[in-house]
Amino acid sequence: MGKQEEFVLRALEERDVRFVRLWFTDVLGFLKSVAVAPAELEGAFDGGIGFDGSAIGGFGRVYEADMLAKPDPSTFQILPWRSQGPSTARMFCDIVMPDGSPSYADPRYVLKRTLGKAAEAGFTFYTHPEIEFYLFKNVPEAGAEPVPVDRSGYFDHTPQSMGADFRREAITMLESMGISVEFSHHEAGPGQQEIDLRYADALSTADNIMTFRTVIREVALNQGIWASFMPKPFTTHPGSGMHTHVSLFDGDQNAFYEAGAEYQLSQTGRRFIAGVLKHAPEISIVTNQWVNSYKRMMFGGEAPSYVCWGHNNRSAMVRVPMYKPLKGQSTRVELRTLDPACNPYLAFAAVLAAGLKGIEEGYELPREAEDDVWTLTERERKSLGIDPLPRNLNEAIAIAESSELLAETLGENVFEFLLRNKRAEWDEYRGQVSAFERDQMLPVI
Repeated sequence: MGKQEEFVLRALEERDVRFVRLWFTDVLGFLKSVAVAPAELEGAFDGGIGFDGSAIGGFGRVYEADMLAKPDPSTFQILPWRSQGPSTARMFCDIVMPDGSPSYADPRYVLKRTLGKAAEAGFTFYTHPEIEFYLFKNVPEAGAEPVPVDRSGYFDHTPQSMGADFRREAITMLESMGISVEFSHHEAGPGQQEIDLRYADALSTADNIMTFRTVIREVALNQGIWASFMPKPFTTHPGSGMHTHVSLFDGDQNAFYEAGAEYQLSQTGRRFIAGVLKHAPEISIVTNQWVNSYKRMMFGGEAPSYVCWGHNNRSAMVRVPMYKPLKGQSTRVELRTLDPACNPYLAFAAVLAAGLKGIEEGYELPREAEDDVWTLTERERKSLGIDPLPRNLNEAIAIAESSELLAETLGENVFEFLLRNKRAEWDEYRGQVSAFERDQMLPVI
């Protein structure tokens, strides 16, 4: 048994931990949990906790149902919202088969495998997400529009604001779990909040995002309100994105930085962006996996609709932030497509794979988009070589089906399950009769 496992076992006794929740994530990004008694944890470190993989979406077929959840001791944390009585802790798990081999259906393994390919090329992948979400006064009833907790706007500071109190409590809880927060503020929509996590390696960030969602919902419920990461809950208000800053490091040097280059952006950085742009339509099914994701992306509002990049251009899909003197290590690119309802393990894996492909194949970075892309005509965009992103989930599915990059990155199990699940979602959606149709047609037809 290693030092980390021994540390966890000691902490269980010292902190009076009576329950340990083992967390893992299914293919669609939903958190799964099984609670074990502390006495069972030593055995879980050695052999894992068995479960029926065929009952978890995308994990296995009936004839390959037996799987094991092996806790990662480096992710051990006490859950701060379980402060009454004995403590409860959590650890993320890696999913393995009975013979000890990794489960190819485990999203965490998909990301680890892609990070391994980056490491072979000498790179470490870092990410920094800006996570937006809405707070509602209660759980919305079926068919009813949700009621936001306030009517504030971007960066508004309102005395006795429920959002400010919420953010303070949520950040305190996140930091007690070792998740560092960089910024927080009210966003543009009524009841819309943004909390930005600090830079970390991509695996830690993905774990942190899964924890973040849980913490945000727990704090909201404790305050008698409801938090939602739905990409576009309102027709007339902005959607929620998860703009993600990314960079590659070669050892302790930022591989995206080159002194004296345009925007101080190295050839590696330019080729990484070129890879992300070229493969953006085919990885949209991962970065934007829900029917609702494309409602956010259709009409601008700082959500990208077209494949392009720009320097400090917030209408572009990829933005190169302004260089700060003596801050070469912070050189990065911002990807604006991701939304907060994605599976962060699969999304980061797909983005990294696309960027690495650009580096390996020496992709040339297309011309920079200097104008507000949303105000251009279709003819102008076409003349500039700016193609649209998928406009709905059906288009994303069709493009993803022929993507060699996505199939290789996700692996056969995850790739096939995701496509099958998304086709079913699209079929169910297009069969629904909407309020728009009834409002438009019933009075006149």
